[in-house]
Amino acid sequence: MRGRDNWAKDAPAMTDPDERCARCDKPKAFCMCELLTPQRVRTRVLVAQHPREQDRDLGTVPLLRALLPGRCEVRVGLSWASFAHCLGEEDADTKRWAILYPHSLHKALTAAQMKQPVVFLDRHGDPMEPGARLEGVVLLDGTWSQAKALWWRNPWMLKLQRAVLHPKEPSIYGRLRREPRREALSTLESAAEVLVANGEPEAVRGEMRRVFRTMVQRAREFYKERPAPTPEEGGEE
Repeated sequence: MRGRDNWAKDAPAMTDPDERCARCDKPKAFCMCELLTPQRVRTRVLVAQHPREQDRDLGTVPLLRALLPGRCEVRVGLSWASFAHCLGEEDADTKRWAILYPHSLHKALTAAQMKQPVVFLDRHGDPMEPGARLEGVVLLDGTWSQAKALWWRNPWMLKLQRAVLHPKEPSIYGRLRREPRREALSTLESAAEVLVANGEPEAVRGEMRRVFRTMVQRAREFYKERPAPTPEEGGEE
């Protein structure tokens, strides 16, 4: 989830079709396909993507899906009848899944919990038992306004456990995207934090961030040589 992105968000493709990677659909100048090493994880990831999230250049979902083959599913839409419908499994258990979304934290957290990059809460807002493992996590992919639209259109999301981010550092995007708050990380960065919090190896987070950081560095060089679109072409607030 994120707020109003910078000029690169939703901008028209700035390369010819033959200058884009056929696999990831990103400009070949910062395609990462040759550097992707699939990660083995037990945690499943379900990405609910807003239909208007069409950032072909800087979007991280293609990277996430490639890094987590067989563990990451992407659903594009505005609403689904139920969690089972969205996941595509009749026996989907909401108690074993969390959704990454801000929470009022009306239940008091300890100072130690507030320092954790990710806090898992049950549907009532109480911290989950230490060491409890979830089957999977749901991520909302889009701007903050798009993520809110998905949240309000899908009441079943309230039945899921909650994952709340307290990132120790800002997004790797840096100036490529303007974020309204510190916890507004890319979908890939958010997934990396939640995976480790759910018991996956720290090396998984490191590899995912390494790939993303390299892509951002290449993108910065790519955009330095091209005119920026007008502000009106940017994302939503």
